[in-house]
Amino acid sequence: MKNRFFALGLGVVFLFLVWLAVATIVRMPIIPSPLLVATKIGEIFFDGIAVHCVYSLGRILAGLLLAVAAGLPLGVWMGWSREADRLLAPLIYLAYPVPKIALLPIALLLFGLGDGSKTILLFLILVFQIVVAVRDSIRAVPEEAFYPLASLGAPFRVVLWQVLLPASLPKFMTAIRVAMATAISVLFFTETFGTEYGMGYFIMDAWLRVNYLEMYSGVVVLSVMGLVLFAALDSAERYFCRWQSRA
Repeated sequence: MKNRFFALGLGVVFLFLVWLAVATIVRMPIIPSPLLVATKIGEIFFDGIAVHCVYSLGRILAGLLLAVAAGLPLGVWMGWSREADRLLAPLIYLAYPVPKIALLPIALLLFGLGDGSKTILLFLILVFQIVVAVRDSIRAVPEEAFYPLASLGAPFRVVLWQVLLPASLPKFMTAIRVAMATAISVLFFTETFGTEYGMGYFIMDAWLRVNYLEMYSGVVVLSVMGLVLFAALDSAERYFCRWQSRA
């Protein structure tokens, strides 16, 4: 754990120094000093940025919860049942490659300009990765792992909790982590449509007002928000998948 924080601190210091060097050399308003940006964040965070963070985090968490609620049981079912996999896999493979941002006009038409359309897009980004990862994890479990429970006549719910879910958790967490970066990027884009709250709106509004300090402040806060989400996922993986932890 200490090594992780040390490596994170080194990365932050390195980026800070590179940014400071570029700003010092260029000396243009479009690349302000990180010191000025940090000062600006301190001045406007609670009065300006915090509410946008809350809206963005709320949309991400809502999309994630919906994706887990739908994708985890569906992935388990497809991994356990060959018939379900044959039935649903073609539908998954047909919808999975479609760029989800291309569905934004449809989502706006069906669910309006509010949080509904943004949450649905985040759900679509996450759910397919979860389904495929969980299904593949369960399909990879050797048959010998089921023999002890089968010999005792264990019902499916016991097999689910003792074998299927533990086997699928590592890839399940990895799928969420991989999809989360895309989800944050798409969220930024969707928050420029039909809303007055969200980090995407805040950054683009500052850009249109040619307020570069606020624009960079929003970018930094969005990056920190992503870092917090990834750190939370890493912590959850270490807790729920303790058997594979190396440090």
